[in-house]
Amino acid sequence: MHLDWTALGQVTAVSIGVTVAVVVVFALGVLGLARVETVREKDGGTQAVGLAQAGFCFLACATVVAYGIYLIVPQFH
Repeated sequence: MHLDWTALGQVTAVSIGVTVAVVVVFALGVLGLARVETVREKDGGTQAVGLAQAGFCFLACATVVAYGIYLIVPQFH
């Protein structure tokens, strides 16, 4: 049996990179929700920036997860 170590290394690097990116984007979404709560407690300002940040980040995470499921499930191809 022959292993293509270069391809295995590339897959590992991309997997780790995407995992870290999704975790960071999700954390930024949580930060956006925290900003909404902070503005709500102070009774001033607009909550739109925090909601937009959270919505965009969570949508990006959901898109990555959906794409991963698409790649795994052969019936979707």
